[in-house]
Amino acid sequence: MTAANWDVRRFASLPSTNDWLLERAQEGAPAGIVAVAGHQSAGRGRMGRRWEAPPGRCLLVSVLLRPLAPLAELFTCTAAVALATSDACRLLAGVEPGVKWPNDLVIGDEKVAGVLAESDGAAPGGRPGSVAVVVGVGCNLDWHPPGATSLAAHAKAPVGRDELLEAMLGGVAARAGLLDTEAGRRATLAELRGRCVTLGQAVRVETAAGTVVGVARELDGDGRLVVATGAGDVAVAAGDVEHLRPAPPAASQAVHGRGR
Repeated sequence: MTAANWDVRRFASLPSTNDWLLERAQEGAPAGIVAVAGHQSAGRGRMGRRWEAPPGRCLLVSVLLRPLAPLAELFTCTAAVALATSDACRLLAGVEPGVKWPNDLVIGDEKVAGVLAESDGAAPGGRPGSVAVVVGVGCNLDWHPPGATSLAAHAKAPVGRDELLEAMLGGVAARAGLLDTEAGRRATLAELRGRCVTLGQAVRVETAAGTVVGVARELDGDGRLVVATGAGDVAVAAGDVEHLRPAPPAASQAVHGRGR
């Protein structure tokens, strides 16, 4: 994949850029299609939460990837797009958001963008590259909800939606090939670890199995957050993370349920 290979489809409004691309994927569309919308009427974040923004105030984009990767390592698609978006923000706004596990970009502790990856549900054991992964990004340009932030709040000059899109797609293109090899996926995970602001933090993680409280110690080979607690390490595959301050000693932490 190169920057010139992207097939960008632009819409004034869509219910969801992710949903539109997932439909194309199920029709057999190749990697490289990009859906950009000025507004989403049924946008969503993780766990099906509704996500809304005023028209034209955010970059709302989804990309279709078909990596040659095992299902357990498809999380590197999210990482690649998140890192590329962070790089684009640094290039255009002069500020580099950190990655808050599992899928937020933050400036300080305020969210500036969210990243959501979804698969077309292709059965395991299919041919290499048969699984489609759609990765969506919602990045606040000059608007943000309470408790979040925007690029405009930090940039020295306005950042245009098309400029940010071009820079982000260039970064994704540079990383897409890495997703096809084991060494490349390891390199992507290593970069994610280096830029994940959750690591080293005292955290509270709300999971489907309960609440895990401790110190975020590591991202394992499956992209799970390893939390050191008084009861030992807990590897969390999915959950809502709150960074706690100040960081309490790991030995005093309790675990009220376990992630995978």
